[in-house]
Amino acid sequence: MSGLVGKPVNRIDGKLKVTGGARYAAEFPLLNLAHAVFITSPIASGRITDIDIKVAEESPGVLAVLTHLNMPKLAQEPKFGFGAIFTGQSFSPMQGAEIYYSGQQVAMVIADTLERATHAAKLVQFTYTVEQPVTIKDIDKAYEPETMWGGMFPARMVKGDVGQGIAQADVQINATYTIAGNHHNPMEPSATIAAWSGDKLTLYDATQGVFSTQSTVANLLGIPVENVRVISTFVGGGFGCKGPVMSHTWLTAIASREVGRPVKLVLTREQMYTSVGYREEQSMEMTLAATSKGKLTAIKHIKTSATSPFEDWAEPSTGVVSNIYSCDNVEASYRLVKANVMTPTFTRAPGEVPGMFAIESAMDELAYKLGIDPIELRLRNHADLEPRSGKPYSSKSLKECYARGAKLIGWRNRNPQPASMKQGRYLIGYGMASSSFPTHRPFTAQSARATLLSDGRVVVQCGAVDIGTGAYTILAQVAADVLGLSPEQIQVEIGDTTLPNVTFAGGSMGAGAWSSAVHTAAIALRNKLVTMAITNPQSPLYQAKPEDIAVENGRLFHTQDPSQGETYTAVLCHLEQPSVEVVASWKPDMGAGQKYAMHAFGAQFAKVQVDPDFGTVRVLKCVGVFAAGRILNAKTARSQLIGGIVWGIGQALLENTHMDYNYGRYTNANLAEYLIPVNADIPDIEIDFIPEEDPHINVLGVKGIGEIGMVGAGAAIANAIFHATGKRMRDLPITPEKVMLA
Repeated sequence: MSGLVGKPVNRIDGKLKVTGGARYAAEFPLLNLAHAVFITSPIASGRITDIDIKVAEESPGVLAVLTHLNMPKLAQEPKFGFGAIFTGQSFSPMQGAEIYYSGQQVAMVIADTLERATHAAKLVQFTYTVEQPVTIKDIDKAYEPETMWGGMFPARMVKGDVGQGIAQADVQINATYTIAGNHHNPMEPSATIAAWSGDKLTLYDATQGVFSTQSTVANLLGIPVENVRVISTFVGGGFGCKGPVMSHTWLTAIASREVGRPVKLVLTREQMYTSVGYREEQSMEMTLAATSKGKLTAIKHIKTSATSPFEDWAEPSTGVVSNIYSCDNVEASYRLVKANVMTPTFTRAPGEVPGMFAIESAMDELAYKLGIDPIELRLRNHADLEPRSGKPYSSKSLKECYARGAKLIGWRNRNPQPASMKQGRYLIGYGMASSSFPTHRPFTAQSARATLLSDGRVVVQCGAVDIGTGAYTILAQVAADVLGLSPEQIQVEIGDTTLPNVTFAGGSMGAGAWSSAVHTAAIALRNKLVTMAITNPQSPLYQAKPEDIAVENGRLFHTQDPSQGETYTAVLCHLEQPSVEVVASWKPDMGAGQKYAMHAFGAQFAKVQVDPDFGTVRVLKCVGVFAAGRILNAKTARSQLIGGIVWGIGQALLENTHMDYNYGRYTNANLAEYLIPVNADIPDIEIDFIPEEDPHINVLGVKGIGEIGMVGAGAAIANAIFHATGKRMRDLPITPEKVMLA
């Protein structure tokens, strides 16, 4: 069977999920399992001066009450950033008395049941000295860092002379765009089960990367990496918050060692707002300068946001701002406020989402100011080479995305005059935005194992993690395509550090890396079977040339005489082998990365309806057209991109984490008041792909789509609201009162 890659194959793990057979981190049944709950700080800045745990310790079923006074010290400090230690922030709670943010974990109660642990946690008494917290409102304390995130991202990027570019311009746009804080709310809250057997630790963890979790926990606890096994067979959404290792994981491991039995900890929904990072509240000052014909002469971007006391971290939004359009003069920089918050973290399309909202909103303003169609303005500034590096693209089909998206949304039917289109009493508007996301590739070899069993099934193994995106299915398709089998004949095993090493699920990198490893392993297995057949005198293919052998339906056959061949099981039977196994690796061509710029591109379109009296906005239709290399599964890919646009709708119209700036405390850390879209909020979403063949990025030419679906969606909706009303919305979310009062 061939041509499986790209087909809309149903999820092979679907039955497990709908029947409850898919086991998530908190669902592994271990004997003698204890339960842990956190106590968190109600203050945002200060110090613990006294703790009374006596009543809690004597409560029925309680095994331990851990605080900074009796929690074992870590062997090493956490380190924010990639490496052997990959944590969410350079700080671990429960290692000292200082309080740096509201919701900081200050104690851990372990009991024989969850109910007893929860009850005992209410009995622990804390005394604090309280200081006035610093928040984003203390903008006077903002500073420009020298480097960001350990130097991985520049704090300032300069190309050309922005002042000269502004002087040459006929028109300018100067505006500030703001985004509310957004918090991670995957269906599965973060969870860990830790179990020790002697000096060996097993973690069942909701993580996007089993190997990074293994390395991080081993180093923080000061034990050999090989003594830690991490299992993560299914993850109920990650979106970045389960990428870096967060403190609950290693604290649960310590708790299990302290009480001498397995311990389970599941963060509450409220704790998710203060334990796993978030997309920070941020302000972006944008300047666009252009000629009367719409050619950009300067781009200037200044982003201000809050970070923790421990890091110089901000979403790297200058990456897309400085790299999406052709412009000779670009300047981008960051300003940070060291506030009493935990460190923000990766959130779906980190940097690209806020950066694209700012520049695509400004581009829309520029288009209307010049009287140029928004699509035409983007075409006039299309970058044929990557602006920042000057490299050619490995492939780029952005123009085709514009054209296809315009046709699908009915752009030609749009009256370009703002507030000119009505349907009954409602105002109708159309908006669009560009979309882009870099094609990240791992630096290390990606390995997979493929094993043919005597019944003709093939087991494919690697340490990938399925965060809900369909990894089991696409890897089965890739292997089946190479071996001439159906996906049902492929058994995919992932999510375990005992399997071959691959990268984590993040940066839209997983599918391209894992599929390359599995494809390479499947090729190696096929070649080994061919060799076994043509060197075996009992085989009908004995002494045939390898290049003359093809595979189909689990059978090797001679291309010149298809009747001459044998099944895979016959190959094993002749040699009296129960199975045959290969392990193979793929490593990216780093030279290609030096020659080419690698990005996925897309175009987002939105049609909205606005009630002029009440300011309510309803999105009537969204269209997303994407050029993302080879698509591995049309059905799961479409689902991924729809999910990204749904999140874009949420960010544009609903999501807003409110903080009481007097206390540095979130006031809506729940799903009752932190609003997210429900089915009734979501319109018809149409997804289309521009086919691309890109031989430079990886084995199958896969760019990755996990994040690009969200990029540009918010800007397209905001631009559509302007077209409908004539009112420019620069602050997300766009709530009814903002529309009414604009």
